[in-house]
Amino acid sequence: MNGEECGKVMVVKTSPVGDISVKNHVNGDDKRESKLEPYVGLEFDSADDAREFYSAYAVHSGFSIRVGQLSRSKTDGSITARKFVCSKEGFQLHSRVGCRAFIKVQRQESGRWAVECFQKDHNHILESSGKVNPPRLHEKTPMASRSLIDVFHEQGAGLPATVSALKEVSVQTCPSGVVYVKHRTKGEDGESKLEPYVGLEFNSINEAYKSYKAYAIYSGFNSRIGQLYRSRANGSITSRRFVCSKEGFQHHSRVGCRAFIRIQKQESGKWVVDRFQKVHNHDLDSSVEGHLPCSHQNLSTTLMGYDEKATDVGLENVGFVGKDDSNYIKGSRRNNIGNDWYRVLLEYFQSKQAEDPGFFYSIEVVDGRCMSIFWADGRSRFSCSQFGDVVVFDTRYRTSTFLVPFASFIGVNHHKQPVLLGCALIADESKESLTWLFETLLRAMSGRRPLSVIADQDVPMRQAIAQVFSGTRYRFSTWQIKAKERENLSCVHAAHKDFKYEYENCIHHSQTPHEFESAWKALINKYNLKDNDWLREMYEKREFWVPLYLRDTFFAGITESANMTSFFGTLVNAQTPLCEFVLRYERALERRREEERKEDFLTLNSRMVLNTKAPIQEQCEGLYTRTMFKVFQTEFLECDNFAGKKIYEEGIMSRYLVHRYMNENEKHTVTLNISNLNVSCSCRMFEFEGMLCRHVLRVFQKVNIMEVPSRYILHRWTRDAEYGIVRDVVSGGSSKDHRVLMEWSLREEARKYIESGATSLERYSLAFKILQEGRRTLGPVMKMIPESSQSENTRPGLKQSQKRHRTFKTS
Repeated sequence: MNGEECGKVMVVKTSPVGDISVKNHVNGDDKRESKLEPYVGLEFDSADDAREFYSAYAVHSGFSIRVGQLSRSKTDGSITARKFVCSKEGFQLHSRVGCRAFIKVQRQESGRWAVECFQKDHNHILESSGKVNPPRLHEKTPMASRSLIDVFHEQGAGLPATVSALKEVSVQTCPSGVVYVKHRTKGEDGESKLEPYVGLEFNSINEAYKSYKAYAIYSGFNSRIGQLYRSRANGSITSRRFVCSKEGFQHHSRVGCRAFIRIQKQESGKWVVDRFQKVHNHDLDSSVEGHLPCSHQNLSTTLMGYDEKATDVGLENVGFVGKDDSNYIKGSRRNNIGNDWYRVLLEYFQSKQAEDPGFFYSIEVVDGRCMSIFWADGRSRFSCSQFGDVVVFDTRYRTSTFLVPFASFIGVNHHKQPVLLGCALIADESKESLTWLFETLLRAMSGRRPLSVIADQDVPMRQAIAQVFSGTRYRFSTWQIKAKERENLSCVHAAHKDFKYEYENCIHHSQTPHEFESAWKALINKYNLKDNDWLREMYEKREFWVPLYLRDTFFAGITESANMTSFFGTLVNAQTPLCEFVLRYERALERRREEERKEDFLTLNSRMVLNTKAPIQEQCEGLYTRTMFKVFQTEFLECDNFAGKKIYEEGIMSRYLVHRYMNENEKHTVTLNISNLNVSCSCRMFEFEGMLCRHVLRVFQKVNIMEVPSRYILHRWTRDAEYGIVRDVVSGGSSKDHRVLMEWSLREEARKYIESGATSLERYSLAFKILQEGRRTLGPVMKMIPESSQSENTRPGLKQSQKRHRTFKTS
């Protein structure tokens, strides 16, 4: 696109200080007054063009905008309408006043977008025309309208080392918000020399990546970050791969291209190209431009508004690097969080604290700079007190280029639904940052350490978990293992159709360490995988991910084969723009909590169908939630398919061999103490999931035990697990934290009471009378109980479950 083409619609010029002046040439030439006001029927090529136009109009008029609601087609899910609103629309933040000014565009059959509604009037005073800074909308845009950069460098010299070297950069901006930046230098023959070669040196990973990106753009393909390798000694990065964007097969646009460059760290600290694969398996495109996400729309300002005094500052410190939108701060740690996020989230946190006394947030500060952010509302903190025994740390933002490094801490409630325990924006993935984050989570949880944590397998992650959660069992996240399997075993899968079955059978069906190790070695030898570094590494770390080694620890039944979907679904992810983040976050959170309330209602107001009249089934139906009773019922009905035979007896101890009828290979050993009814099974289902297995229930039938012993009914799986007495109030945390949790518990119960009592006048009268009688009864009783009283009887929860758990394990 050239400047003349841009001028046919709108010209957006970027000045050194970052202001944007807009001229509309649709209805006149440069000398005429700009006519930017939209009108019903005005057409655009895309919704992004409409947003840019409305943004320019807003700047001209004296207000700022943000992205509002969107509408999707019910047939194919495509976006059919978009709404852009005044930034003061709504009341979610104290700066918003419910302004109704907006523009709505509708997609036409032709594919163009037309203004359907336009509300011009505002309910607040506008700024002076043109003085409003245009918003930096961190919105994921189509590839064609993203910010673009082309930077070319001299052979062997890398990219310009200083800001002053960017003086000759030419910037051209078009109405779509596309920025073209070109810096070309030539060799002696007049041609640009960009091609890397083995032995080429760079001062940093960042410099190497930008060099390869420039070469890619010049050659006609796009590049992305590939694998990295870390030192086993200290976890530092020792080598990096940058690959063609069409490498692999994870996306339909990828065709398994093998073009790449690998750099290796030298003892001198420099990085040297040690491998270079030039050939692609697809056609190259001479029209390819370098792409930067919209989170770097301030790049042109950074490049053009350089400081003459900063000539000794490298490009890495200017505010842009090529890896995952990362920004380096001075020193060794970088910051992946854009500056605008702190302002917006702080406003949100302050507004939430005003309405939720249990809301908690904390910001990591390093050398006076804001880094990582953590927050949890009162409801999440209460969930920590009830269901914080298992924590899943979801960092799926790392799988792709991200606008925001958004991570979440997830637990499992008594309905086996995911519950939010806390959220974070992670400035970097260093041990220091993760240690701070886990320590902050521990404070939000009032000092309660989880029994188990599921997280990524990186060295800094392992080190931080070991430091903060001592005694907690750590397990690698399934989604990361699956991604690594696709990356490292795809060729084996393609060449040997039986490999996948044998591989999964080895991992998921081995009953003893000897079985697993024998099957693993046979697999490696059969398919000649001795040189596969990833398999060798995973075998050494088998205790962190192979089911056999994990089933002696409580993981709330989260199996290794389960692929837990993101708690926030598609509403909030690493690509969510800042202007929509808070709204989407709250919408997704409310949706999840509504699902939880629905399941609470069904559990309290419905009864499950019993397949038999066995007392043990009636007992568990009255104690467990609907979901957990279904788990128990499956095990109870399945036990009829097993035979139990006593194989050992000495005093009060007996051992039974339980196997499936017609299949003696499916067998387990159950040990029973008939005196105190302590029982254990080699399948370890109770230790792993907190539910007695079919093998134990079969032995109970055989010895005529009619009820499940109370120690094997985990309180966290029962109907009253979530609401009621706050447990473990003496296990850690301040009295203020405990008061917040108790207030939230009472408030939630009161909310349900009010909802039930306000449905009719008759119910209201009854509810009000009961409330008055309760208050009159409670008054004299309260005077007899000291405010600081904490009886041991108020702690029947998870701590007790843990004691039962240990008793069971040692029997």
